[in-house]
Amino acid sequence: MAAPARSLLKASRSPLVRSAFSSVRFSSTASKPVSLKDRLAELIPVELEKVKRVRADHGKKAFGPVIVDQLYGGMRGLPALIWDGSVLDPFEGIRFRGKTIPECQALLPKAPGGSEPLPEGLFWLLVTGEIPTQEQVTELSKDWAARSAIPEFVEEILDRCPPTLHPMSQFSLAVTALNHNSAFAKAYADGIPKKEYWGPTFEDSMDLIAKLPNIAGRVYRNVFGQGKLPAIDASKDYSHNLATLLGFGDNEGFVELLRLYITIHSDHEGGNVSAHTGKLVGSALSDPFLAYGAALNGLAGPLHGLANQEVLLWLRKMQNTIGEDASDEAVKEYVWSTLRGGQVVPGYGHAVLRKTDPRYTAQREFALKHLPDDKLFKLVGQIYNIVPDVLLEAGKAKNPWPNVDAHSGVLLSHYGLTQMQFYTVLFGVSRAFGVAAQLIWDRALGAPLERPKSYSTDAIDKMFRDKQ
Repeated sequence: MAAPARSLLKASRSPLVRSAFSSVRFSSTASKPVSLKDRLAELIPVELEKVKRVRADHGKKAFGPVIVDQLYGGMRGLPALIWDGSVLDPFEGIRFRGKTIPECQALLPKAPGGSEPLPEGLFWLLVTGEIPTQEQVTELSKDWAARSAIPEFVEEILDRCPPTLHPMSQFSLAVTALNHNSAFAKAYADGIPKKEYWGPTFEDSMDLIAKLPNIAGRVYRNVFGQGKLPAIDASKDYSHNLATLLGFGDNEGFVELLRLYITIHSDHEGGNVSAHTGKLVGSALSDPFLAYGAALNGLAGPLHGLANQEVLLWLRKMQNTIGEDASDEAVKEYVWSTLRGGQVVPGYGHAVLRKTDPRYTAQREFALKHLPDDKLFKLVGQIYNIVPDVLLEAGKAKNPWPNVDAHSGVLLSHYGLTQMQFYTVLFGVSRAFGVAAQLIWDRALGAPLERPKSYSTDAIDKMFRDKQ
């Protein structure tokens, strides 16, 4: 199942396709203003008219029936949200504003000498639906660098946290505290008109993304004892600065990995816990700092953002048990022993996907290029050839294929970032891109307060018993 994605990725890197993609990028943005905010201001009236038309044409149409099992089953598959940045197809995977991961890798601007897309370009795409020019991405990098400093009191909050406090708790604490300087909160208190909500929301969202590397870097160094935090370099891109703050700025392989990592973890539709939490809290007109602080607390859960470290723990336990160069039979037996012990195979299966996660494929392509002889990477590949058949035989998964978490921890550990408790913080830096983009559009389009209907078990029983 991973082969089609690999083929598409290779095809997207061919000179002919790259040339075609370059033409699309040039024609779509060459005449547009450099400023992301200026371009957004141009797009908002167009989008408002589109939403008005769609609601007029289709507002009374039904997606289909809602069944009781969906209410008890975590609302799986229940169409209930508008999320513009990405759509997840069960058999195709994620598309960012209509573009696949291989297309984004080919289309989005790169750093000089780099081959992976810059997250700045991905954020521009999520906000505007357009591929930015190199100049637009460079200006965005500079803007974020200029906004990157965090208030002194936030630094003090982090410095006073005990190193035993989980990095995600510290991360969400600092993000929430940024509310102190929220442009939206001030503008709302001053009586800003509703149609102008998007402006200060945009400013807060830009500040949020810009300040996350400094927060993440301070958490990392405080918890893991890595010394004084270096300054942000305005001449470098976002990922390079984050890598430097973590102590890996001189490792170009790690910098490239962060560019890919942030891009593919940035958004995954609106129904996952962190994205939906951010949108829900934002619908109460909580500013982006409060909304994303709440989102981070959802991301910190073991069924969401902690999954990648569980994969790495499982892989290392397997290595310790059966050895580094174990046979396929030994690996297969270990997988069966995991299932017989009442546990799941971490990194396999997904609530929506029914194929190999394209984010897994993108990371595998990266590993084949940069670390083909890494022992853990080889084990990940070996497991990929074994686990799906075992899960199908065991009847344990509708989707027996690997997801993004099956690979990311192996890549980070290869470059020396071995502190697994910190991995979810990097996920949190990345997911801010998608949540922030949607918060901006929610305020621009006047999205209302979310208020779905709930029922008790007794009420459901009575409702349908009376209809029999």
